[in-house]
Amino acid sequence: MKKVTINCQGQLLYLNESIIMGILNATPDSFYDGGKYANEEEISNQVKNMLDEGASIIDIGSYSSRSGAAHISEEEELKRAMPVIKTIHSQFPQAILSVDTFRSSVASKAIESGACIINDISGGTLDTKMVEMIAYYNVPYVLMHMKGNPQTMKNESNYKNMMDEIMFYFSKKINALRLKGVKDIIIDPGFGFSKSLDQNYELLHKLSDFKLFELPILVGVSRKSMINKLLNIKPREALNGTTVLHTLAVLNGASILRVHDVKEAKEVLKIVKAFQQA
Repeated sequence: MKKVTINCQGQLLYLNESIIMGILNATPDSFYDGGKYANEEEISNQVKNMLDEGASIIDIGSYSSRSGAAHISEEEELKRAMPVIKTIHSQFPQAILSVDTFRSSVASKAIESGACIINDISGGTLDTKMVEMIAYYNVPYVLMHMKGNPQTMKNESNYKNMMDEIMFYFSKKINALRLKGVKDIIIDPGFGFSKSLDQNYELLHKLSDFKLFELPILVGVSRKSMINKLLNIKPREALNGTTVLHTLAVLNGASILRVHDVKEAKEVLKIVKAFQQA
């Protein structure tokens, strides 16, 4: 991978080694930590813990994208997101904040309040204004692959050739972003989004194929159903499985791990680095 930095509103984030994105969900219904951080003190404590444990980015989600989650309005998403962004930015002004949204209006307000990365599960498909907004603010953009939307994606896992279709999707989307002048693009294959259990493992097995794009690769597998369904466990029991998947992901080229458990993910990075340098 040639590109080793992304520009986060003047802060350079180095990706020559894998880094951690810590998840903070400001949602009542996320599959693992929904409703866990309900007030300013709980939010601040969790962010401090994640930063102390080694998170380089804090990713704030206010719209649950788990399969079958209820759709919420733009107003409700803003009501959830904005106080969290403002609280974190005021208390941790040097923290690099990412906002997980597919709405350009939410993204623009988030950037103006201190966020500097937009993490879009739809790759601009659910809001056609997103690409122009990203170009206007010149912020890094996480481009994820998904078919359908969170309400329909579980029925969207039919592919003639999954890897070919995803590679074509990224080629087309990256080209559109480049034509608009977007400089910093991170690709996310979209584990758990419109993929079956077997397809998720195929995607992980072939993760290194995405190095073709010479862009940072983000992997989000933390406590997801590809662990829970395989092992017949609950998300709260899936830390060990998550650690295994994180190890495989880093060995196969992941630049960023999006995680619930920062300390354990950071340990993965240290061990894999020692292994690779031996």
